[in-house]
Amino acid sequence: MSESPLLDKIIKNVRLVRPHHDAVELTDVGIKDGKFAEIAPHISANQAIEVFDAKNFLGFPGVVDAHMHIGIYQPLDQDARTESKAAAMGGVTTSLNYIRTGQYYLNKGGSYRDFFPEVLSLSAGNFFVDYSYHVAPIASQHIAEIPLLYEEYGISSFKIFMFYGGYGLHGLSDKQNLFLMINKEERYDFAHFEFIMRGITRLMAQYPSAQDTISLSLHCEVAEILNAYTKIVENDISLSGLSAYSAARPPHSEGLAICIAAYLAQETNCANINLLHLSSRKAMEAALTMQIAFPHINFRKEVTVGHLLLDVDTPNGTWAKVNPPIRPRADVEYLWQAVLNHQVDWIVSDHACCSAEQKRNAEDPNNIWLAKSGFGGTEYLLSGVMSEGSKRGMSYNQMARLLSWNPSRRFGLQTKGDVAVGYDADLVLVDPDESFVVNAAESESQQGYTPFAGMELTGRVKSTFLRGNLIYHNGQVLGSPTGRYVKRN
Repeated sequence: MSESPLLDKIIKNVRLVRPHHDAVELTDVGIKDGKFAEIAPHISANQAIEVFDAKNFLGFPGVVDAHMHIGIYQPLDQDARTESKAAAMGGVTTSLNYIRTGQYYLNKGGSYRDFFPEVLSLSAGNFFVDYSYHVAPIASQHIAEIPLLYEEYGISSFKIFMFYGGYGLHGLSDKQNLFLMINKEERYDFAHFEFIMRGITRLMAQYPSAQDTISLSLHCEVAEILNAYTKIVENDISLSGLSAYSAARPPHSEGLAICIAAYLAQETNCANINLLHLSSRKAMEAALTMQIAFPHINFRKEVTVGHLLLDVDTPNGTWAKVNPPIRPRADVEYLWQAVLNHQVDWIVSDHACCSAEQKRNAEDPNNIWLAKSGFGGTEYLLSGVMSEGSKRGMSYNQMARLLSWNPSRRFGLQTKGDVAVGYDADLVLVDPDESFVVNAAESESQQGYTPFAGMELTGRVKSTFLRGNLIYHNGQVLGSPTGRYVKRN
């Protein structure tokens, strides 16, 4: 009697891209119980129940899209299903999603003790990829709930939207307490941000073994600057579209917010700070300066694929409205140089599906002030970075660090981010030579448009494996949602 196979699956002929290697190696990958169990050339097919031929395609570790928004513009359970399909087609196997109380999302205020179980209930059985959440403490009562979120739900990453206290999601607003669904005597301001930082510092002290994976992320823009410049720009008929929106939310507002956040971090000894979606030269320079000024604070710097691929002259106009804004080409090139200089820690999509009907005003579709902020793009994250990065001499291994390893380490995804024995068998096969023109009709997203439309990208995702299971192959998402919630404590 022959022995039972040792492996569940062998993926043969993979040109493996690993974050800690300097080259790409042709090898086979063995999988057992959803984990990588063997990585070696010429693993005998007799050792596995199933054999899959990777056809010499590149094999990246599953992408960790560390900045997504699920349920912001449509019901969370519906959004999870459609947008995680889009993630799978782009090689994303883990989705980290920002969530908060207030308008949009569940349109509820109150305690996270009541709110977050509903988030998990709506998520269960609807994600095609593994998922977790970053949580924003909006009300003062949420600061006391930080330990609860960590201990019961494995939430180790939190967020501050610095401009929310005095500026709307899409433009000028004087109804912030209503928008945030907090009591009229509460303020979402710098003092509140300080107290959030102190709460996270206390959590780090309570769980010293988790100090490296408990962190605070900040959307860095100052409301007072946005308010003043928006009023000026709205009255300037020489500016329109994305150029106007960029001028209304000027780069120095990002830089100032970064400096304030950094000083508060050192004041509160909040050691792990993530500076999100840096969009401009001034923002990146401020981040690098604060890193020198406060060397004991562990700053991490994030950029989005949108800010790397688009500029204010994109022909897709209002479809590309986002916070912080798409910037002029000089800022785009500066961000790319920072990526190539290893000054950026990870690249994300900031995916926020906003349907065409919601995105633009039907009567005035080109009016940037009436458009909603945010757009999807997780399905183009890996291909976009590969396409533009390869042109600029970026190695595949650096891409694997930026898209998989670095975010997985920061956010406590201990079994994600690499193709290595014992890790979750999350693998993406990519044809680096296949080019395609971005067309929203081919996306699994329910958005119905994309600001990347018409762009030619080189490097197409062919297959996506989640914990060893093939969930996307040759243009089709396969099976039913099998994504699992990842507790990060």
